[in-house]
Formats: sequence, structure tokens, C-alpha cells
Amino acid sequence: MDAENTGDKVLRKPDWLKIPIRRGNNLAYVEDLLKDSTLNTVCKEANCPNRMECYSNKTATFMILGSVCTRGCCFCNVEGGIPQCVDPEEPRKLAEAVKALGLKFAVVTSVTRDDLEDGGASHFALVIQAVHALEPAVGIEVLIPDFQGNKAALGIVVAAGPEILNHNVETVPSLYAQVRPEADYRQSLELLGRVKKMDSRIYTKSGLMLGLGETEDEVLSVLEDLRKSEVDFLTMGQYLAPSKKHLSVKKYISPETFDRYREKALLMGFKGAACAPFVRSSYNASLMLDAVK
Repeated sequence: MDAENTGDKVLRKPDWLKIPIRRGNNLAYVEDLLKDSTLNTVCKEANCPNRMECYSNKTATFMILGSVCTRGCCFCNVEGGIPQCVDPEEPRKLAEAVKALGLKFAVVTSVTRDDLEDGGASHFALVIQAVHALEPAVGIEVLIPDFQGNKAALGIVVAAGPEILNHNVETVPSLYAQVRPEADYRQSLELLGRVKKMDSRIYTKSGLMLGLGETEDEVLSVLEDLRKSEVDFLTMGQYLAPSKKHLSVKKYISPETFDRYREKALLMGFKGAACAPFVRSSYNASLMLDAVK
């Protein structure tokens, strides 16, 4: 049964959310490489629970355009405030890191940069082009912001030819005012739907955090909306508050419930669905693409 919050009582984490200690010979190597190249990763900035596992497997999700976000979502651990200057050498440095790590698939995301005219779309494109130029066989997934609905900005990223374009809706519409006050649910759906119209060869992907107070009917309605927008891949994971300053967890969703959501998602027509407590949008990202090739 799913565990729930009652009143102001602090909810104790169930056993399935206890993270095992993961060690690996590659951990220090990955951390040193990223530090030396001055690259950011969402693994570190967002305090991802899979960070140790992924680093030990010599993988990382790169975060471009700095480490400071222009938005202040109440669920996110990435710092908000005045953003940094865009590093023109970042595409080259990221491509070289992909090569040094021996990656066959790279995930690239960013902070939201509402201060930039195109939201950072042209920088995403330069990164995709740099990686493909240095390592043509490497697949790329980009996890992009909403670009404030800018169709031209989206077109720049699509034209660069990522294998997967990911944009997370994050939660159900009724919680947007609380969880994503500077975003718009319909705008996110429209963005995902436009990708297929621009280039039907690109796979699209989206994800949700559960445990913020959504109902099962609301979750299933979002999945139906995503399929109407022809989204191919789905991720669903448990929301975990990064600190006491962030939104609190309203419910811990059981592994069995995640399994049920996954089964329903596949019946709806998603080509791949990763649904489990520790799943995050970039976790084992290449596996879904491999499954449809």
C-alpha cells in the first residue's frame, strides 16, 4: 500500500526508498574529468539519487548553460538567481568529455535560461553538432526547457538532429500553480507535439514526479494527453524533497503502483516506459532507444 502524509506529521521513508551504498572504480575518474573540464552535471546539481551508480558506470547527464536557473521551481535543487555567461567553449569541452568517457549515448540538459532570446536553443544545437562531429556513432538525448513556447527556438534544436528530445511535464495540471508556477501544462504538451511535425524521425519523451498530491485518475489523464501528443517514451519516479525548503512529499508511491502505471502506459501505446521509485528522466536513457531499434 502507498504510504501517505497525514496532517503535519513527517512521513518516514519506506524500505524501498533506502538507497544502497554504491561504489565503483570509475567514480573518482568521472568526477575529476568533469571538474577539470568545468562541466556541470544535473547528477550533482539536482542531487540525483542515482548519481553514485551512474558515475561508477562512467556515465553522466551533462547540464549546459551554467548551473544557475532563471526560474525557481519549488521541487528542484538547482540554484535559482542571476545566470552565468554562456561559455562558447562548452560544446567542444562536452564533446571531448563524451569521447574521454567512452560514451555510446549522451544526455544533455540545461538550466532554464529565460534571459536568452532563444532560451539557449542555439547552444543546445551547437552541443549536438559538436558531439556528432567528434563521435558520429554517439546517440544524444536532449532534455530541454519549454523555451516559453518559442517555436523557432524548438526548431533550432530539432534541426540539429538529436535522437531523443525530452521535455518533462513534471506533474498533473492541478498542481502546476504550486509545483511549476512559471510553466504551462498545455504549452509543454504543444512543444512535444510540434517535434513530430518538425521531424517525425526524432523520438520524444516526457516524465512525471509522483507523490506531490496527484490522484491516479489525474496521472492517467496526463498519460493520455502525452500519447495524444505522440510522445514515445515515458519516465515516472518518486518525488523526494531535496531539503526542508522544498515542497514536501505527500505520498510515497509503492513499487507495485509504479509497475501498474508502467503496464497501463505500454497499453496506451508508449514505446517504452520506465516507472519505479528511483527512476529519473535520464536514468539508463539509452535502453529505451535500444529497445526500438
